[in-house]
Amino acid sequence: MRKPELAAAVADKTGLTREKASEVITAFTDQISAAASRGEDTTLIGFGTFSIRTRDARDGRNPQTGATIRIPASKTVGFKAGKGLKDAVS
Repeated sequence: MRKPELAAAVADKTGLTREKASEVITAFTDQISAAASRGEDTTLIGFGTFSIRTRDARDGRNPQTGATIRIPASKTVGFKAGKGLKDAVS
């Protein structure tokens, strides 16, 4: 499901227009992004948790040359599904 399809489904469920539903989805994703940039987790009970995960620096290989390269440490966003989402998928 892509954003326009999600907006249409939210609009049908809530009675909002598709444009307003799209604005709500954009505001929602913007707030999760803002929290992640501050290093904060976002937990939606029953759905899941968006959290910041750190990756340690490590050695890798250049697939073209086979040369060893150093991959620097980085941060990424992880998602852990909550019980409600897990149950819905099962």
